[in-house]
Amino acid sequence: MRAILMLVLALALLAAMLVAQNRPAKTLDIYVMDVEGGDSQLYVAPSGESVLIDTGNAGAAAVRDADRIMAAVRDAGLKQIDHLITTHYHGDHIGGLLELAKRIPIQEFIDHGPNVQPALAIDPILEQYAVLNAKVKHRVVKPGDKVDVTGLDWRIVTSGGRVLSSPLPGAGSANPYCAGFKRHTVNPVSGQPVGNTEDEQSVGSHITFGKFRVLYLGDFTWNQEFELNCPVNRIGTVDLFVASRHGQSSSNSEALAHAVRPKVIITNNGTRKGGQPDAMKILLSSPRLEDLWQIHFSELSGQEYTVPGMFIANSFDEQLAAMPVAPKPLPQGAQAPPPPAHNGAAYWIKVSAEADGNFTVTNGRNAFTKTYR
Repeated sequence: MRAILMLVLALALLAAMLVAQNRPAKTLDIYVMDVEGGDSQLYVAPSGESVLIDTGNAGAAAVRDADRIMAAVRDAGLKQIDHLITTHYHGDHIGGLLELAKRIPIQEFIDHGPNVQPALAIDPILEQYAVLNAKVKHRVVKPGDKVDVTGLDWRIVTSGGRVLSSPLPGAGSANPYCAGFKRHTVNPVSGQPVGNTEDEQSVGSHITFGKFRVLYLGDFTWNQEFELNCPVNRIGTVDLFVASRHGQSSSNSEALAHAVRPKVIITNNGTRKGGQPDAMKILLSSPRLEDLWQIHFSELSGQEYTVPGMFIANSFDEQLAAMPVAPKPLPQGAQAPPPPAHNGAAYWIKVSAEADGNFTVTNGRNAFTKTYR
C-alpha cells in the first residue's frame, strides 16, 4: 500500500511539473539586440507567439547578425518566428533576413510595400525576399492595421509614408510640443536635402500588453513625427520608447519623444552611430523619463551626453584609455568613419513586462537589472 501511495504522489508531482512547464509565461519579453548600429528586436508574448522587427546588417555582417538574433531566439525557447516586420529596406534593417531564414521558419512577412530607394546592395536581397514571402503569408500594412498576436494589441501607426489618422484609445489631447517645432530642410546627420527615402516609409508599431505600452517607429524622420503627433498627440503615453533611427538627431523631436512621456528609452545605437548631443539632449530631458539604456557606448556622446556604464550593453570595439568628456565632433553633414569589425561577444537589453504595467530591464553584459513600477 505504501509503495502504491508513493507512486501516486510521484505521478501527481510529475503532472504538476508538466503543467507548470506548459503554462504560458506571464510576461511580454522584449530583446533589443546588438546588430552594431542596425536594428533587430524580438517580442515574445505570454502566449508564446513571437514578432521579430528587422534583421540587422547586410553584406559580411549578415551571418554575424543572424547568429546574434538566433541566440535570442534560443534564449526565448522559440522554434519559429510567427511574424517578421521589416520596417524599411535599408541594409541595417533588412540585411540579415536571408541568413536568418536559413536558420528558422518564418510564418508571416510584414512590410510597407514596394521599395522607393533601389540600390545595388539591396536589390538582390529584395529579389530573394519576394521568393521567400511568396511561400507563406505576406502582408503590406497601412496605419491602423493590427498584427494578430494573442494577448497583445499590436497596431501599425506608420507605414509607406503615411501616419495614423485617428488617435489611439486614450490619446488625442493637444500636443504642447508642436508649437516650437521646426522642420528639417536638410538631414542633420547626412547633410543631404530631406527627401522621399526608405526611412520615410518605415513601419511603426505601438504595442499594448495590459497597462504596458511600447512605441517603435523604425527610422521615421523628424518631419514625419510632426505629421504623426501634431496638433494632437495621437500616440498618447508609453512606458517604453525604442528611439527612432538609432538615437540620431534626424529623428526624436520633442513633438514625439517628449509628448509620449516614456519611463524608459532604449537606443539601438553603435559606437559611432547615434547618441549625438542634439538627440541626447532631447531624449534625456523627456518629462517622465527615469532611465535611458544604450546598446553601445557612443563616441559621439562623450562623457557629456552619455549615461552610466551599467545602462550600456556593449563597450567599445577598440577600448579607449579613457572616455573623452567632450563628444567626438564631426564635420557638418558627415558620417562617422565606420567602426572596426566587432564579431565577438554581443549583449542584448531585455525587457520583461507584466500586464499590470510593471516592467524590468536587464543588461545582458553585466546582469544589472532595474524594475519600473
